[in-house]
Amino acid sequence: MIPEQDNYQLGGPMRRRRNEEEKPDRFLKLRNILNTVFIVGAIVGVLVFIYKGEQLGTIIILCSMMFKIVECVFRFMK
Repeated sequence: MIPEQDNYQLGGPMRRRRNEEEKPDRFLKLRNILNTVFIVGAIVGVLVFIYKGEQLGTIIILCSMMFKIVECVFRFMK
């Protein structure tokens, strides 16, 4: 037996896990809604940017980014 293998179990080193019983994310539904609004807004903004006008498309994309920023705030509040 190789001495280096003493610290290993079958398949690799032992790893510590964070809190096994993590709290459920109380903002998960709200975050999913905000992400959906962001994705739809970004797609619409890109389409408007390409086909209608750069300025209006940019405004739509920036507005949809605000939803993503709010979602990130909720993620950090977890």
